[in-house]
Amino acid sequence: MSFKDRIDTSRLPKHIAVIMDGNGRWAKEQGKLRVFGHKNGVIAVRDTVEGAAELGVEYLTLYAFSTENWNRPKLEVAALMELLVSTIAKETETLMKNNVRLNAIGDLEALPKRCRKELLEAIDKTSKNTRLTLTLALSYSSRWEIAQAARQIAADVKSGKLELDNIDEPKFASYLSTRNIPDPELMIRTSGERRISNYLLWQLAYAELYFTPTLWPDFRKENLFEAIVDFQQRERRFGLTSEQIR
Repeated sequence: MSFKDRIDTSRLPKHIAVIMDGNGRWAKEQGKLRVFGHKNGVIAVRDTVEGAAELGVEYLTLYAFSTENWNRPKLEVAALMELLVSTIAKETETLMKNNVRLNAIGDLEALPKRCRKELLEAIDKTSKNTRLTLTLALSYSSRWEIAQAARQIAADVKSGKLELDNIDEPKFASYLSTRNIPDPELMIRTSGERRISNYLLWQLAYAELYFTPTLWPDFRKENLFEAIVDFQQRERRFGLTSEQIR
């Protein structure tokens, strides 16, 4: 029986977050430049999005480029930005055909102008789609996001727009860039690394974490299905005892 056949579609995670790791190592194994791995990683993105949509997963968030990634060699960063532009341009029609809405979180102002333009146009074009919301975390850092939220809350308190006593967890979450998206229930990281690398620190509080040794360019929908099967075998207690859950 395939992993897909073992999935209980009535208990799907509503939101899956992914750290796409291992492009550079994959390229090195092929004796190629790192950008070759990033290009092949696009195939993994396409297959993963297709797999999530097939099952009925409602939200998929991919960690595409962190704020720390700006410190990589300039040639690699430039190649990544060009790849992002060309990929968005090529894939927008596919997103439309598959009823997928594109979204983005992060410091988008830091992106090159051409890159930001292509991204915002694709987001606008797909804004009415309803099958799956695909969010790209670009120039994203969770600590940056939390600091931005704290800064905005402080400004609203100072201006009288917000009362100090009204700040609670839901109110704080409403200032995050993911305010219109449910928290992930499953987080997948490829390449064998076992950390969350400044990714959705607030939102992953109760997510199940799944680590696979598969390098991102080799990741396919069957790997996604395997992760979901693993997720469905776990007991999610949210601070309660097993007896209370049962």
